[in-house]
Parts: sequence; structure tokens; C-alpha cells
Amino acid sequence: MSAPSELPSLPVLDAPTCDAHAHLDMLEDPAGAIANAARAGIALIATVVDLSEDERTFTELDGWLVAARALLDGSGHEGLALPDVCIVVGAHPHNASDFTPAIAARMREAATLPRVSAFGELGLDFHYDSSPRDVQRAAFREQLAIAHELDMPVIVHLREAHDDGLAILLEQGLPPAGCVIHCFTEDAATAARFVEAGCTVSFAGPVTFKKAEAIREAAAITPLGQLLVETDCPFLAPEPYRGRKNEPAFTVLTAVAVAAAKGIPTEEVAAAALENARRLYRRG
Repeated sequence: MSAPSELPSLPVLDAPTCDAHAHLDMLEDPAGAIANAARAGIALIATVVDLSEDERTFTELDGWLVAARALLDGSGHEGLALPDVCIVVGAHPHNASDFTPAIAARMREAATLPRVSAFGELGLDFHYDSSPRDVQRAAFREQLAIAHELDMPVIVHLREAHDDGLAILLEQGLPPAGCVIHCFTEDAATAARFVEAGCTVSFAGPVTFKKAEAIREAAAITPLGQLLVETDCPFLAPEPYRGRKNEPAFTVLTAVAVAAAKGIPTEEVAAAALENARRLYRRG
């Protein structure tokens, strides 16, 4: 077994944290990424499975974890624990046109699996409009209803649709188990509306971008108890690695940027995000 792929230089955290939203199945080397995450201090990874596209994570995750363990043990990291990897299932708004009764039934079935901890990423994407907007709204509403029915938290994708998304959330009510607005890239005023509604706001690589002052202002006003950090890997790698493939280990850089925006130690953000993720995803 070869060593884990080369891990770029990252800050060393005194507290573990989470990657609250990843797409491990889109990575070239999921096992290597999991091993790198362990080395970077990532204690929890939530990986997304779009039930209308590719379910192979269900059958391959255990193998990735076994391989990640072997990579660590074979490279002098026997004492490092693997991240706890949980699964988020649902239908992305791009695929809302494919959200059939069969997919809804599969969501209900998947919710009984031990690693499945939330529904997502569901929501609205009015940037690409890959599915008609009325179809997106209908799929969003139906998945929210299933989350209420089964007492599951939801991970929400909103792009150029925050007003519509918040209106639907308020109309149907946030699932009592929790609601995360993932990869938040809007301003502080928008963040405040979701915080007031009771949502958790999750920040990804864009909070590190040089011209993203508005996102940093949003991070600054988001309470620690309603905050997560994520990668959305393989997309949106943070500075100084913007433009390369993202991976869960890079969450460390997002935590550093969020902490700087809030004017507090990075370890406070790291620890709060992990605590929030464990509560939302019900991971001990």
C-alpha cells in the first residue's frame, strides 16, 4: 500500500474540526483524501449521495475507509483515528426533474441506514436552471416534507434563490432536526435572515477568496452555535490552493478564515463547527 497523496502545507489546529459537506465519490482518490483528512485533524466528514445520479458511495465507502486506514498505518500514522464519515442523501435542484416517487421512496429507505444522517443537498438553483423553477420548488417542498415526516435534518443548496428558498422554509417550517444552508456565499444581511429563522450557516472555500469581503462579514455575524465549515470538494478549493482539486483536509483553511473574520482563535471555530456537525448529523 502506497503512502497517502502529498498533503499541501496546512495550519496545524489544536482542536479537531469537520468537513460538513463533501462529495467523496467525485474525488480521484477518496481513500487518500480520507487519510489526508485524518492527518489534518478532520474528525467528521459528511459526504453527499445524489439518489438520482450515483449511489456507489453506499457500496464503496467501507472499502475507502479500509484503504485509508492502511495508508495511515503504512506511513507512520498508526495512532491517527479516521474521520467519522456520514452520508447525506437527496436530489440536487439540478436534478429536480428526475425527482420521482421512486427517488422519494429511496430517500425514506436510505434514512434507515446507520451512516445516513441527513437529507440533501436539496433546494433551488436559479443560476443554471437545469430544471424548471416550478419543478425545483416542488422537489424542494417534497423533500422538506419527507424530512419533517422522518425527523431528519436537511442540507440546503441555494444559488440566486435565497429569497424563494427562505420563503419556502418559513412556509413549511424548518425541520426540527435542523437546517443547514451549505456553501454560503451571500452577504451579512442575508446570513442574518437565515440565522434568525433558525438555520445553521456553513462556509466553504469562497470565504478565503481575496474579493470575498461580503462573505467574511457574513461569517463574522453568524453565531458559533449556528456555524459550520465545509469544502464542497472537489469544488471551490480555498486560498492559497484555489484552482486545484479540493479535498476535506482543506477545511482547515476555511476555519482559519472564519476565525479571522470573527476575531477569535481558530480552535474556537474548529471546535464549535465539529460540535454543531455532530449534533446535526447525530454522530455521537
